[in-house]
This record gives sequence, C-alpha cells and structure tokens, in this order.
Amino acid sequence: MTGDEQVQRGFTLVEVLIAMAITALVSVVAYSGLSAALSGAESLRSSASRSHDLQQTLGLLSRDLRQVVNRPVIDEFGQRVPALTGGELAQTMLSLTRAGWHNSTAAPRSTLQRVRWWLEEEQLWRGHFPVLDRTTGTELIETPMIDNVTRFELRFLPSLDQLESDRNDVIDRRSWQENWVADLSQPDQLPLPPVAVEVLLEVAGLGEIRRLYVLPAS
Repeated sequence: MTGDEQVQRGFTLVEVLIAMAITALVSVVAYSGLSAALSGAESLRSSASRSHDLQQTLGLLSRDLRQVVNRPVIDEFGQRVPALTGGELAQTMLSLTRAGWHNSTAAPRSTLQRVRWWLEEEQLWRGHFPVLDRTTGTELIETPMIDNVTRFELRFLPSLDQLESDRNDVIDRRSWQENWVADLSQPDQLPLPPVAVEVLLEVAGLGEIRRLYVLPAS
C-alpha cells in the first residue's frame, strides 16, 4: 500500500450538511417534547392552584352562610338593614351578619361580623366591616377571592313549607326568590333570614358550580 493510499479520507460537504440537519432535527424534537412537558406541568399547577382558590372561596362562603344570625345592623345612612340581604335588587349581591368572628387578641369588639360578597369585573370579592353598626366613616375591608368568575347568582328559600322536589329528589326552585330585600312599603318590618340559599358560580376553566346552604334557624 502506497503512502497516498494511507491518507485518511475526510467528510464531504454533503455528509457534513446531512449530519447537521439530523442534529438540528433531533434538537427540535427534543425541545418540542421538553416544551410540551413544561407546558403540561405549568397547566397542571395552574389548574391545581385554581381548584385550591375555589375550594378556599367556597369554604369561607359556607362558613359565612352557616353562621348567619338574625342581627340587623345600622348602615352608614342611619337606616336599619336586615340581617341578610341579597340578589340583584340589593345594594350588594350578598350581605349578612355572621357569628364566629374569632377574637384571638381579646380586642374590645363583638364576635359577630358584617360581611359582604360581590362580583366586580369578573373578580369575586369578600368584605367585612370592623363594627356591626357603622357610620359614614366606617371603611369596608376588602379581600379578593377568585378571578375569572363570569356569573354569581343567588336564590333564596323563604320557608321549608315551600321546599318541593320531584320523585328523583330534584329540587323545584320555582318558588325560590331571586332577591331577598326589605319591603320598602313596610320599613319597620325587616325580613328574617331565609331558611336556605343556593349559590351559583361560573368560573372560567372550571365550569358552573352550585352549592346549597341551609341556614341556622332564626
């Protein structure tokens, strides 16, 4: 074998280009797979976070409604307001007086609390006042609960006598009221809290959520 025949043969330009193309293809496939995996993990975390926020919101709303007490309050205009009001015709979608306001610092205040729930620009809010009977200077302490809420509706059951269901135990809501407000023609007669409240929330990505809460006896 001559010296010329022992010279190693290098890669041709075509072979180099093919190798680079294969490497680029493998890199694209690997990146796409990694990107999809990261997107899936992020979507899962976001969904879990949304579910957690929703459960926290429903838990707090449940505690508020299950601890309603028949304690009317004085508003900032000096008017007596029922212990619970709600619906589109009310000043706020849901306002109520509840018990169980924990007082760990033994502050000189009541354990009753005046609470509000409302929807504003697809954000569900909860607020409370530091006192029950307020004046014009009493400020509402607001807390955002969950966003991307497209519906927040309530229905109120006046009495157990009006609770009806069919043979499949589906509740007939035709006798339920969409608003729970005082009768302006009888300002001295404030309505008692209803016996039950149905809450409907529609949350983007989570769909429609319905909850039925039975209130304590007044």
